[in-house]
Amino acid sequence: MDNNNELWQVRLDKIEMFRAKGLEPYADRYVRTHMAQDIIENFADLEGQEVKVAGRVMSKRDQGKVIFMHIQDFSGRIQVYIRRDDVGTENFDLISKFDVGDILGVGGKVFRTKRGEISVHAETVQLLAKALRPLPEKFHGLTNVETRYRRRYIDLIVNPEVRDVFVTRSKIIRAMRNFLEDKGFLEVETPTLHSVAGGAAARPFVTHHNTLDMDLYLRIALELYLKRLIVGGFEKVFEIGRNFRNEGISIKHNPEFTMMELYQAYANYEDIMELTENMIAYIVGEVHGSLDVVYQEQVLHFATPWRRLQMLDGILEYSGIDFRTVPDEAGAREAAQAKGLNPAPDATRGQIINQVFEEFVEPKLIQPTFVIGHPVEVSPLAKRNAKNPQYTDRFEVFAFGRELGNAFSELNDPIDQRRRFESQMAERAKGDAEAHMMDEDFLQALEYGLPPTGGLGIGIDRLVMLLTDSGSIRDVILFPTMRSREDTGEES
Repeated sequence: MDNNNELWQVRLDKIEMFRAKGLEPYADRYVRTHMAQDIIENFADLEGQEVKVAGRVMSKRDQGKVIFMHIQDFSGRIQVYIRRDDVGTENFDLISKFDVGDILGVGGKVFRTKRGEISVHAETVQLLAKALRPLPEKFHGLTNVETRYRRRYIDLIVNPEVRDVFVTRSKIIRAMRNFLEDKGFLEVETPTLHSVAGGAAARPFVTHHNTLDMDLYLRIALELYLKRLIVGGFEKVFEIGRNFRNEGISIKHNPEFTMMELYQAYANYEDIMELTENMIAYIVGEVHGSLDVVYQEQVLHFATPWRRLQMLDGILEYSGIDFRTVPDEAGAREAAQAKGLNPAPDATRGQIINQVFEEFVEPKLIQPTFVIGHPVEVSPLAKRNAKNPQYTDRFEVFAFGRELGNAFSELNDPIDQRRRFESQMAERAKGDAEAHMMDEDFLQALEYGLPPTGGLGIGIDRLVMLLTDSGSIRDVILFPTMRSREDTGEES
């Protein structure tokens, strides 16, 4: 704490003074009758009526016998007009010592000032919480975004547009739940601590359970436990939950992020594709009232149906490489190198195809697009395509050059799944820390029989980014993972 800070000490002295005069600066409760925006929107009905409002002081003008303040609650701001003759000289003197940042409760009548501003003419003013730290004057538009993210509570106070992002985020998740529940999906909860990290190609966080004396992993995906539920007889399930991946931080990645995954028995990836575009279009319509969304000055059209693009066709279109004429790893490597890429020495043909796709095709997929036909080497949990088993019945959905979701016809052949896991374990042995681990319990579940199933994972944070025109994933996560203050040069 800044005990030597002059402003801190001044406010600390005020607390002592308030208590000496019988005023407790940290109240237990306050019953308000109206929010600020309610009064403004319903002024015609409330003019002259008694109301009680509560909120944080955001501005203060002391004109001797009259004080004007703006207080802010979750709905917005409203002006408060305080006159010494109305509240009494002693109370007025105390009120004059309240600061910007303090939280007050105000009772009085609704009126409009001579300048036309809807206000509350105060009859009672109560200090509910004394702020020891002053609000920063230049927090809006602060160039050190690390400070804004770390002190999100201040960001929310002084930047209303930030609060709006998270209100929209809540609406997006609510609309998603409503859509899925209307389709007969049941929301479930599965473990966050896993004995085997699986369901995605990612590096996990490792922790240790002392009583059991065993290492556990924070989940990297929701997938494998949800599919166990389909084995158990549930036919439509979904979960919205946190995943954790021990990877880099960027405008598109945070180590802790939110996913929605769903699984539907007796469906395939084409059924899930239709569900996905309808669900996202529904969410966009509910949140925006229109299926056209402006993101980073680009208009995205979410009206269905969306474009379907074969991965190999996209690579041919945007890079000029026709992998249908490149049957082996050597040819694939040569084609990628000719385009300036440097595949890993042990990369398979399918991995090279995926690398070329990520480099040349992904950034070009601005409008909502389904990409289908992924190589089996990069799809360890997806069913092989019946006509061409080198590829899988899988899709990824993209918008603005970013992956929003991943889905496939789930691999329900336990023998093939074991072989895929063994192949992944071979990759781990070569040093790939993101390759899938062997999960014997999941394999055993498959051996009891998984019906034909379609599954989907949607990145909630990236969807919120698109629908709030946010440039970074950290803009849509209330408290993103941060570096230490020492690394950022940020003041404490």
